[in-house]
Amino acid sequence: MESPAVLITGIGLLSLTCQWLAWRLRVPAILPLLVTGILIGPISGLLDPDALLGDLLFPLVSLAVAVILFEGSLTLNLGELRGHGHTVRRLVTWGALITALISAMAAHWLLGLSWGMASVLGALLVVTGPTVVLPLLKTLRAKESLSQILRWEGILIDPVGAIGAVLVYEYVALGSAGDPFTHTLALFGMTLAIGFGLGSAGGYLWGRVLRHHWLPRQLHSFGTLMVMLTLFTLSDQLFHESGLLTVTVMGAWLANMKRVPTEPIIEFKETLTVLLISGLFILLAARLRLDQLALLGWPAWGYLAILMLVARPLAVWFCTLGSDLELKEKALLAWISPRGIVAAAVASLFALKLEEQGVEGAEMLVPVTFLVIIATVVIQSLLSRPIARALGVVTPPPSGFLILGANPVARAIGAALMRAGLPVRLADTDWEALEAARMAGLPVYYGKPHSKHAETHLELTGLGHFLPLSPYREANDLASLHYAERFVPGRVFRLETRRESQAERQLPQDLDILPRLFGERVSWAELASRVARGAVVRVAHLHEEHDFAAYRRDHDGHLQALFCIDARGHVRVASDHADLAPGAGETVICLIDPESPAF
Repeated sequence: MESPAVLITGIGLLSLTCQWLAWRLRVPAILPLLVTGILIGPISGLLDPDALLGDLLFPLVSLAVAVILFEGSLTLNLGELRGHGHTVRRLVTWGALITALISAMAAHWLLGLSWGMASVLGALLVVTGPTVVLPLLKTLRAKESLSQILRWEGILIDPVGAIGAVLVYEYVALGSAGDPFTHTLALFGMTLAIGFGLGSAGGYLWGRVLRHHWLPRQLHSFGTLMVMLTLFTLSDQLFHESGLLTVTVMGAWLANMKRVPTEPIIEFKETLTVLLISGLFILLAARLRLDQLALLGWPAWGYLAILMLVARPLAVWFCTLGSDLELKEKALLAWISPRGIVAAAVASLFALKLEEQGVEGAEMLVPVTFLVIIATVVIQSLLSRPIARALGVVTPPPSGFLILGANPVARAIGAALMRAGLPVRLADTDWEALEAARMAGLPVYYGKPHSKHAETHLELTGLGHFLPLSPYREANDLASLHYAERFVPGRVFRLETRRESQAERQLPQDLDILPRLFGERVSWAELASRVARGAVVRVAHLHEEHDFAAYRRDHDGHLQALFCIDARGHVRVASDHADLAPGAGETVICLIDPESPAF
């Protein structure tokens, strides 16, 4: 047997490999993680999590699931739930209920589970989640209305579904103890009281600590993690298995409390979540047994078919009644519902606990859940794009601009692009600069556009170009490399913060192949200097009688062409890879210096 240190290190290296593979293949990371766990666990027998961790396995899984649920609940902004239409609200409430009911009935009749276990499985599998939906949407390029609905359903269903799953589990777990109904109902009520009471109190009190900075800012993230884990443990000590509900309520409370700086906390959890998710799912998948996999016969595949082809379409049909969505748009919504991380984590945790209590059918939870996750991710990732094309709900490559920076240069360029009718969003971590942009009517995002938080919360609908207009070289480079993997080639640019010779700075190959924004000799420092001297960005419409040569003569050459938009709305960006050559009938956006006679 290998030493524990070797096995743990190996799990870490495999986790890194799986995350890299998911990045290269543009698939949800959960897929290679679960497949790897199955290969090194039940298939090859290289890893036995129970032998490796022993009695620590159960507490580690519990704490990891608590962190994952807390992270998901931190995104449950009730204002966002109200602001994205009746369809999203129905999908995360009535839609989840319809899916859970149909799933529970199918699990009872097809899989032979008791009504209690079937209800737990049904509640677990309503959760899709942004970690599986968002990578699919990036390659799908569906209409904006559909992308919005799927995106926000994925974000909001995580904590909403988790709360429902925890409540159903608590009822089933308490009922399985054989107590009289009234006593079980009283215990269930106590679980709700402790979970909601302790979670709300903890969220409110810790929110005040963060709001008034009673703790140094550098300790906000670490302090939040420790307080959350403390409340989770305390809740479980006060009443068995109420901790998951407590941390979910605490996170939702913090997310909706005004003037609480949760952004640094969310940023901190990115690395922690990647670490926990990667290791956790390899361990959970490796814990599967061959006899459990043998249970996945035709009834399990029939259950999967009902979940995908009956439960989801019925839920979407009901939740879109009265909406302005066309039938083909509803059809795509009915097809896309991949299951994700919360379902796998919570199913594994519940299975461990229910098996300890000797609940019949608990051994089916994990293999069926993993089957649904892997099948829905693979099938829908492969077929969603062809189905969307066949339905005619795919949009052309978006023409809008994501801009890194909210400084005066970025604001001037962003405002001109908006005047030309192009979608724009400015991303920055400078709150004052973002406030100035917001006051100018520019859409903004607070945070790093290449962060994990941005993958969930940065709205990219309609945006297909990336402009690095930050004064910080490293931020520009990292963000450009990030979006070079996501946007169409030729639409992501690099920009030096100051003018440098090739000898002064050797660029990585991946960065060197990107077009240099606005030309070889342009730097952010030069742009900032010109704007500070009073230069402005103007939009001009060219025609036969007054072409670009005439426009340049009007300004005596004191201008620089930045963008050109043709009659069909296609945008060209000035760079060292392409000359704009604006023509008659096109729109040109130029930086005009104050020395211009036509200024």
